[in-house]
Amino acid sequence: MSTVWQARRYPGVLWRLGALLLAATVLAAFTGAYRLDLARLAALLASPEARSGPDGLVFLHIRLPRLMLGLAAGAGLGLAGALMQGLFRNPLADPGLIGVSSGAALAAASTIVLGTWWWPGLSRSWGGGALVLGAFAGGLAVCALVYGLARSPSGLRVESLLLAGVGVNALAGAGLGTLSFLATDEQLRNLQFWLLGSLGGARWTSVSWVVAGVLLAVVPACRLAAGLNVLALGEAQAVLSGVRLESLKRQVVVLTALLVGAITATTGVIGFVGLIAPHGVRLLAGADHRLLLPGSALLGAVLVVGADALARVLVQPAELPLGVLTAYVGVPVFLALLRRRRGAM
Repeated sequence: MSTVWQARRYPGVLWRLGALLLAATVLAAFTGAYRLDLARLAALLASPEARSGPDGLVFLHIRLPRLMLGLAAGAGLGLAGALMQGLFRNPLADPGLIGVSSGAALAAASTIVLGTWWWPGLSRSWGGGALVLGAFAGGLAVCALVYGLARSPSGLRVESLLLAGVGVNALAGAGLGTLSFLATDEQLRNLQFWLLGSLGGARWTSVSWVVAGVLLAVVPACRLAAGLNVLALGEAQAVLSGVRLESLKRQVVVLTALLVGAITATTGVIGFVGLIAPHGVRLLAGADHRLLLPGSALLGAVLVVGADALARVLVQPAELPLGVLTAYVGVPVFLALLRRRRGAM
C-alpha cells in the first residue's frame, strides 16, 4: 500500500518542482539592472521589429542565454550531486569530492595566468574559448587521475576514490595559491571572479554546449536509479541482487565528471548546489532515486536561477558572484546535516 501511495506521489512532486522552476525562470527574466516587465516582453516576442531595439538586445543576447545557462548548470549540478550521494551512500557527499571542480579551476587559472607566457596570441586566437576548453580538459584529467588511483584488482574502491579526491583537491588548492601569487592585478581580478562563479559570461556558443551535455547525461543518469536504490542497502546486497557494481560506479564517476567539468568550465566554481538540491528532494519525497535524480535536476535549476536573479539586484549596478550566494545558503545546510547525522549516531 505504501509503495502504491508513493508511486502516486512522485508525479505530484515533480510537477510542483517544475512549477517552482517556471516561476523562478519568469522572475529571473524580468530581474536585473535593465528591468523588463511582462508587457514589454510580450511586445518583444510578438514584434520582430522590437527585437532590434534595446529590449530585444538585452533579452535575446544577454538575459536569455544567461537563463539557459543557469537552467542547465543548476540541473547538471543537482543531478551530479544526487549521483555522488548515491555512490557514497551519504547525503553529505558533493560532486567536488572527486576533484573535478578543483581540477577545472586549476586549469582555468593556469590559462589566465600562464597562458600568455606559453602562447602570446592565445586571447586573440581563441578568446574565451581557451579558458573553457582548458577548464574542461583539466576537470576530465583530474577525474581520470582520481579514477586511476582508486582502481584496484578487485574494482573501484569508493573509499580510495574519496581519499584520492581529497588529495587532489588539496594539491589543486596549493596550485591556485601559487598562481594567485604570480598573477598580475588584472589577472588576479579575473581569476577571483571566475573562481567565485558567475553566469555573466554566458554566450550562445558555450551555452549550447552545456545544455547539450546536460540533456545527453540526464537519460543515462536516470537509468542508474534502480542500481543506486539497491546500492543503498550495501555493496554486498547489490552484488547479490545482480547489480553490475563496477559498471555502475564507473558510469556514476564518468557522468559526474562530464557534467561538473562542462559546467565549471563555463560558469566557474558554483558550490553546494549538488549538496542542497538532492537533500531538498529527499526531504520532500524520500530517497528513491527514480524521483531523486530528476527532482534534484529540477531543484538545482531552481536554486541557480533564483540565486542568479538575486545576485543581480543585491548590489546594483554591480553583480555579486553567484558562488558567494550559494555558499551562504549551502554552508548552514551542510552544518545542519552534519549535526543531524551526529545526533542520529
